[in-house]
Amino acid sequence: MIFVTIGTQEPFDRLIKAVDDMAGVIKEHEVVAQVAHTRHVVKHMTCYPFLDPVGFNQYFNKASLIIAHAGMGTIISALEKGKPIIVLPRQLQYKEHRSNHQMATAKYMEELKYIHVVYDEALLAEKVDYVLHQNLKPLHTIGAVASEQLLSELNAFISS
Repeated sequence: MIFVTIGTQEPFDRLIKAVDDMAGVIKEHEVVAQVAHTRHVVKHMTCYPFLDPVGFNQYFNKASLIIAHAGMGTIISALEKGKPIIVLPRQLQYKEHRSNHQMATAKYMEELKYIHVVYDEALLAEKVDYVLHQNLKPLHTIGAVASEQLLSELNAFISS
């Protein structure tokens, strides 16, 4: 199952339309999306305007692939849970957000090789096909708590 989330603050029609079009073609994967205030009329996937935390976590945990905006909460959740994630960052030029911070986030996380990124929604289906054929391995995982090394270095810094 592929789970799509766009956050809860703003619509993201560009991503939802691209995923919906793709879902009409790849029938072997169920696609479920949390679509918030999106105006696009969905035809090929199951969608919910909003999910409570329990429902959201159930879909997130069940998913073999996450597709999302470049929100840090979603990215961190995918890394913690070992889920491969593809992000399409919201862009100021399309009035999808108040700044281009999602572009900066996506570029930085991509440079670290933590996430898959598409900057053009027309390339989403191709990237999904690529990731699905990589045995759905995440590029990187992180723990849910700070590492011993980080804690030790913070402790040393505070003590000095």
